[in-house]
Amino acid sequence: MNAIGSVALAILILLVMVTVHEFGHYLAGKALSFKINEFAIGFGPKLFKHKSKRTGEIFSVRLLPLGGFCAFAGEDGKDEDNDAFDKKSPWKRILVLIAGPLMNYLLALFIIIISIFAFGVMSFKVNSVAPAEGENANIYAQYSLSEGDIILRAEGRRALLSTDILIALRGKKQGERVNLTVLRDGAESEISVMLRRDCDFESLTEVAKLWHALGVGTYAVEDGEGATVRYFDLSAEGVKLPFFQALSDSFLYSFRIAGTIFRIVGELLTGHIGLTAMGGPVTTIKLTSEIASTGIRNFLEIAAYIGVNLAVFNLLPIPSLDGSKVIFCLIEWIFKKPVPRKIEAIIHAVGFILIISFAVLVDILQFV
Repeated sequence: MNAIGSVALAILILLVMVTVHEFGHYLAGKALSFKINEFAIGFGPKLFKHKSKRTGEIFSVRLLPLGGFCAFAGEDGKDEDNDAFDKKSPWKRILVLIAGPLMNYLLALFIIIISIFAFGVMSFKVNSVAPAEGENANIYAQYSLSEGDIILRAEGRRALLSTDILIALRGKKQGERVNLTVLRDGAESEISVMLRRDCDFESLTEVAKLWHALGVGTYAVEDGEGATVRYFDLSAEGVKLPFFQALSDSFLYSFRIAGTIFRIVGELLTGHIGLTAMGGPVTTIKLTSEIASTGIRNFLEIAAYIGVNLAVFNLLPIPSLDGSKVIFCLIEWIFKKPVPRKIEAIIHAVGFILIISFAVLVDILQFV
């Protein structure tokens, strides 16, 4: 029952985020007088529907709670109404298209603000330090993190995500000393840490190499098959901040999540990250359910992350996504002539098939 509840919680997060996204399109469309045929929560057969007598718009709830849509008249180029989607000015269509991702981001930002004011800014607490080894063990021990340190900054960069620390230390060599700001015994301290390994990170996924370089301790846990697995002895610690700093960190945190997503996409395209590091719908629901069910703080964290992820992903210029449709509107706006609607429709249809195929592929790779 707990597993079912966790999965339901994950699906609820995804459903809310998708619904908010489509509602952004709906609100912008209404504000700019677009004709809207239907606003649907979910996909598949209709469980409930209501048709507005004034506007003719249909509001429906459908069987499969894994999506939704806002259907504008004329998206297929077959509606002659002056308020149809393809009859509106390109700049109006662009506003409608970006309103969906914008709503995802605003909801995610709101969740982040609630989380930070309720629980503090999540920072990395070092629960144990690995013993220094080798001929320079005494020097490494002298320039080291201490048990209980909470990492706030690395080389002056605010450490809101592990990738922040990774980016700050990337390229530094073993034996080099780096500057960290930590919360130690309730007070901020500037310390110098001697790296125990090279920070030659090829991608943002190499977090294990980062913690080894900083000398973070590990602990052993037996998995279900009797094998021993070692984990880094870290925990998330909420650090309370003054009002305006907490508000500032809320925006910064959302920007850092977005930046990380862009970097990961770039590393995927350049081959620095393999497909096995990605996940499709099944993997997303699995991980979301595991994280969200561990407490309200983690529930808010994963919901915010998914919200920013959806905002960024939908703005990418990938056929069938909002970002690609914005590109077509820009082409029409600049050259005063649209790309033939049939060609655009084919491009989006092929893009949709490729996205679904990619999502299925990366899910399969997770279980192979």
